[in-house]
Amino acid sequence: MNQKWKTTLLIIITLGSVTMQGAQARERKGRLGVGMSNQFINGVPAISLKLQRSSTFGFAVLGGLNTDSDNGGMGMGGKVYKILFEEPNLNFFIAAGAAFLTQKINSASYSGFQIDLGGGSEFNFPGVESLGFSLEFGLGLNKLKHSMRVETMGSSIVVAGAHFYL
Repeated sequence: MNQKWKTTLLIIITLGSVTMQGAQARERKGRLGVGMSNQFINGVPAISLKLQRSSTFGFAVLGGLNTDSDNGGMGMGGKVYKILFEEPNLNFFIAAGAAFLTQKINSASYSGFQIDLGGGSEFNFPGVESLGFSLEFGLGLNKLKHSMRVETMGSSIVVAGAHFYL
């Protein structure tokens, strides 16, 4: 092994050991998370308040509004989380949520509901434990306009949510 590879390996090991020292997740029990979520089927982004009541249970309330007279809408709902297991900077959960929705399509107003069952993960980066990013997957039962449907859901980091924990 030449000197260049030895030096590179030494730098990688040193950086790895320095960053691993602070890898313990911050306790979120009793903390309020304020953030955003884009999980409503009518496309209205929501403000989300998320509270982890214990090490295994949490809930959230979501609300969003768009006052566009042609294509606006609103959504109000809640979600319950059961944390299955935690790792440093990461937890895995199952969740159930329900929401009341309205949507305007070409100035006609429709109302309905959304029920979601699924699982997901919330993670944060070492050193930035107050900022959590989540992604979710599962099944949804939705009624908006005149049709009811069951559909799979899968949300990326950008869609599912980001919360700042106070």
